[in-house]
Amino acid sequence: MMPNGSLQSFGPIYPLPVVHYTMEFADALRRLFNQIKPVAVAVELPRSLQDAVEKGVRRLPQLSVVLYENSNGEPIYLPIEPTDPMTEAIRCGREKQLPIYFVDLDLDTYPANRDYVPDTYAVHCLGIRSYVDIYSQQAVPLLKKSRHDLRREAAMAYRLQRLADKYDKILFVCGLAHLEGVRTAFSRPQAEPLEKVRRTGISLFNLHPDDLPEVMSEYPFLASVYEYRRNEFPPEPELSKFSVQKKLGVFTLMSGGKDNYSEEEALDASIRWAVHHMKPGPVDRQMVMLRLFEQAARHYHQDTGEVVYRWQKRSFFRFSRNYALIEERLLADFYQLLTAARSCIDDNFCYAFWRLGSFYPWQKAQTSIATIRMNGNMLWLGTRKMRIRRMLPRIKRRPVNIPRKRRPKERRPGEWLEGFDDPYICSYPPEDLAIEDYGSLLKSKGSYLLASDEAISIPFETTILDGIDIRETVRHLDEGRLYVKELRKVKGGVGSVVAIFDEGRVDNKYPYLMTWLGEHDQESDMAFYATDPAEHIVGPGISRCTYGGFLMTYPPLRLANVWGDPEYNWAQTKAERLLLAGLEYSLEKHIIYVAKTPPRSFIKQLAARWGKRIVYLPIGQLSPIKLKQIRTLHVLAGKDKRAIAKDYIW
Repeated sequence: MMPNGSLQSFGPIYPLPVVHYTMEFADALRRLFNQIKPVAVAVELPRSLQDAVEKGVRRLPQLSVVLYENSNGEPIYLPIEPTDPMTEAIRCGREKQLPIYFVDLDLDTYPANRDYVPDTYAVHCLGIRSYVDIYSQQAVPLLKKSRHDLRREAAMAYRLQRLADKYDKILFVCGLAHLEGVRTAFSRPQAEPLEKVRRTGISLFNLHPDDLPEVMSEYPFLASVYEYRRNEFPPEPELSKFSVQKKLGVFTLMSGGKDNYSEEEALDASIRWAVHHMKPGPVDRQMVMLRLFEQAARHYHQDTGEVVYRWQKRSFFRFSRNYALIEERLLADFYQLLTAARSCIDDNFCYAFWRLGSFYPWQKAQTSIATIRMNGNMLWLGTRKMRIRRMLPRIKRRPVNIPRKRRPKERRPGEWLEGFDDPYICSYPPEDLAIEDYGSLLKSKGSYLLASDEAISIPFETTILDGIDIRETVRHLDEGRLYVKELRKVKGGVGSVVAIFDEGRVDNKYPYLMTWLGEHDQESDMAFYATDPAEHIVGPGISRCTYGGFLMTYPPLRLANVWGDPEYNWAQTKAERLLLAGLEYSLEKHIIYVAKTPPRSFIKQLAARWGKRIVYLPIGQLSPIKLKQIRTLHVLAGKDKRAIAKDYIW
C-alpha cells in the first residue's frame, strides 16, 4: 500500500511525481516499481511521440534523441537517457510486459519555464516520499500555472479516467508540479481534449559520443554507473592491467600484443571498478564522485607521473562543496567538479577528470540509425563552458617551421656519462635563485601568520590600520561602528625554513641525501633528500632529481652534515631529521615548517625547551603549480657544466 501524503493513490491510480532527467528519481522509481507491482504504466508524454520514444528506449543503453518541428519550424528535442524517470518507467513496463500509455497533451507551443526544485540528492538521503511531501507543502501552493498547464492536467486526468475503467492498479509518472492539478481534475468529469492527434516528421537519431558531456542531463560517468548497477553487475576488472598510456614501438612488440588495452577499454575498466566499490542499494551520487576522483587521479599519474596528494583531495572536495552551496545545491554538478579539479590541482588533472567523467562505454558513432551532432545550447538553458589547457609535450611535428629550442640528444651511446668524471658537484644557479626567493616567500607567509595571531581589533577612528575586521564588526553590529585590525610586530624573526613534500617513509624512494653550503652571503645553507640522480640523466654531467623535502638556514657556511649527525638518529623520518636540524641551527626564534601534517607534539615541546617555536603552514595553502616548479633539482658534475646546463635543463 502507498503511504499517506503526496504519493497517496486516487482511485486505481498510484502516482509517482518526479523531477525530469535526474538519476535519484529514476533509481527510486525502479525500486518502487517492484513494490507497487502495477498492471499498467502511464507517463507524462504525448501520444504522438510514443512510437519514436519506445524505439529509443529499446536502443538503450545506447542514447537517442527524438527530433521534430512545431508549426513555427522550430526544432524540438527529446533525449532518451537511462537516468530519466520517464525512460525508466517505460523500461520497467517493457521488462514486465505491461501496457504503456502516453497520457500527456501534445501542445505545439509551451512556455520555457524552469521550475526550481531542491537538489535531488535529498531523495537519496530522505527518501522520495519525504522529498515529495515537503515539496507539495511548501512549493506547490506558490506555483503560478499557465493555461497550457491547466489544459495538460485536464487532458491527463481525462485519459487516466478512461484507463481506470480498464485496470485496477496503474502507475502514473508525472512532473512534481502537475500531480496535485491532475489529482484535483481526476475527481471531476473531464471532456476529451482537443489536440494534434498525429505529427509528421518525427525522427529518431543516435547521439554522437563526443557530444555526450554537453547533451546528457547527468554526466556520463554517473549514468554509466547507474546503467551497470541497474542490471547484473559486470565482472570486476584487474586495474593493474589497464592504463590510459599508449604503448608504442618496441614496447608493443615486447608485450606480444597482450594486455595492450585501448584508452576506451581502460576508461570502461575504471567505471566497472567503481560499480563494484560502492555500497549495495540505491546509487549514491556522492560515492560516485569519490570513485571518479580516485580513478581520475590514477589516470593522471599514468599520464604525467604526478601524484594527487591527500591535501589536494581534501581541497578538491572542500572547494566543490562550497561551490555547490553557493549555487544552493547539496552536491556539485559536473561543471563545478571540473572547476574544482582545475583550481585545486591543475589542468592536466582536470583533463583526466573530464576524460573519465565524460566517457559512456556503449555509445558509438556508427549505428543502424543516423547520428546527429548537437551541443548543450540546443537542449538546456544556462549551459557553461570550460577551457582546459593541458601542459603536455607535443608528439607530432608542427605543420609549420616555427623557430624553437630543440632538446639536445646524445650523438653516441654513453656520451653524457662521460661528463661525470669530475667528483665535484654543484647546483644550477637559476634554480638557486628560485629556491631562495621561495624561501623568502615562506618566511613572509609565516611572519604574517604570526602577526595575525597577535592582532587586535579596535573601533575605527581615523585610519583603517591593517584592514577592516569583518568578524568584530558583525559581533558589535548593535553599536553601529566599524572595527579595524592592527597587526602587532612579533618578537623574534624567522630563521630556518623546512619544506616537506613527501615524508619519505619508503626508503628507496628518496635515497639521495645531501648537505650543501651557500657559495656566498646571499645564499643559505641547505640540506635535502631527493630521488636518485642516476635515474634521470638529462645532459653530459647533468642529473635531474625531485625533492622529497629540504631545509634552508641562514647565514651560510654553518651547516654540518645533517644526515651523518648522530644527534638526530632518534628521528623517525627524514622530515623530522630536517626539522630537528632547523631548530638547532636557527638563529631566530621561529622556524617555518611546511608539510601535509603538523609535527609531533614531542618535537613542539622540544622546540619550546630550546626557546624556539614551530610555525606550521599546511602545504595545501600553497600554489600546487609553484610547488611543482620548486621540487625540481638539477645536480651538475663540476662548475664547468653551468656554462652548458641551460641547453639541457627545461
